[in-house]
Amino acid sequence: MEEAPGRIEPMDTTLSSRTRRVVSAGLLGLAAALGASGCSDAPDASTKPLTIWWFEWDPPKGLRELAKEFTKESGIAVDVQEIPLGSYQERTFVEFGNATASHPTTFDIIIGDSQWIGRGATEGLYVELTDWLPTVVDLKTVHGRAAKYLCEYPEGSGRWYAAPAETDAIGIAYRKDWFEDAKEKEAFQAKYGRPLAVPDTWDDFKQVAEFFQRPAEKRFGCTLLSGRGYDALAMGLQNLLWAYGGAWHAEGSNAVKGALDSPGTVAAIEMFRELLKLGPNGAENLDYGQSIANFENGSTAMALNYFAFFPGLAKKFGDKVGFAVVPKGPKGRVASLGGQGFSISTKVAPARQEMAKKFIAWFLKRDVQEQWITKPGGFTAHVDILKSDAFRKATPYNAPFADSIDSMRDFWNVPCFNELLSETQKYVGQAIDGQMEPMAALQKLAEEKERILKEKGLLK
Repeated sequence: MEEAPGRIEPMDTTLSSRTRRVVSAGLLGLAAALGASGCSDAPDASTKPLTIWWFEWDPPKGLRELAKEFTKESGIAVDVQEIPLGSYQERTFVEFGNATASHPTTFDIIIGDSQWIGRGATEGLYVELTDWLPTVVDLKTVHGRAAKYLCEYPEGSGRWYAAPAETDAIGIAYRKDWFEDAKEKEAFQAKYGRPLAVPDTWDDFKQVAEFFQRPAEKRFGCTLLSGRGYDALAMGLQNLLWAYGGAWHAEGSNAVKGALDSPGTVAAIEMFRELLKLGPNGAENLDYGQSIANFENGSTAMALNYFAFFPGLAKKFGDKVGFAVVPKGPKGRVASLGGQGFSISTKVAPARQEMAKKFIAWFLKRDVQEQWITKPGGFTAHVDILKSDAFRKATPYNAPFADSIDSMRDFWNVPCFNELLSETQKYVGQAIDGQMEPMAALQKLAEEKERILKEKGLLK
């Protein structure tokens, strides 16, 4: 098989968790020391292509194609490299940790997960863009949710360590042909006393999933994000978490106890657990790709996933698939935020940082953003484009995406995000699997999170 352009093969990540922690601690110390000294100009600073790392999915392929226009205009070659998602975070921070004055990071720009921004900012890994960015783009044109969660640290502080690259949210893909089938509509009406329609509430969603759950026919109601690797389970639960009145932490505070271990979070977990019963075998542990695959194979009525995965579904199913915002709960509608920002490595030469700024400034121009939104998964944070009829009508998924962005919320993005995520995946997973009662799991999780936050000086 021919290797995809720009793809980087996964490294061996079989180290024990304890070994990874020890290695990471040492590397982070080295990274901090390098941050103080900086990196000198490498001999090839002006000739080596501008290198961008992103994880492996559709958007970087569109960015690679779009960047050819930048090269034509500027003469600067751009190399967009894709890293397998499972090793992306580890590869990135090992790269930062290994950087020296004579061996800078391979990437000039990292399109990092929104949740990495606290670590990138506080450990001196990301160039601060606060003073520079307003000179190349009107910050009022960047959607407030994208700015808060993808670009600023701390959230809402006005200190920018990233510029918006791909803005994303979770939505619903559903089998439009099944929903419009006359026999299915008649059967649903007879059973539930209401028309078969795209779910507006989580109770509606459960009812529709229950209706289509027919294992004997190899037809299933829904797939959610529930994987235990990286963050899939946390991202999947978030769509119900706030909708049922739960929270990861107190509003405006890092305090966890009493906010996480609350009746609202318990209700969210209990509904999530019920919905997982209305999916295919293994529905309780599906990552992003597996969730989509169970929809792509034609067996599932509804899938919750990020909008950036939906262009492929539209291409495959045509007018047989529809798209919608996530359902609402008793406390409203909240979509789990996705997407990433462009961050410039502090571990490359100043000349390369300037090249990176040229590319970001070019990418943020409105005419370039209008090209970007034509690429698969190329969702923008530009408020005027999001509001435009041209954008909303361009694809069947653009309008529900634009309608989702105002409700987006994100997980923790503090420097110890990874430790908090690990505990979240562990204890929420145990609650989902029935190994612990939801409240007991949440109380233990709240205790562990507050311990981590106190150790990092983020909670008194």
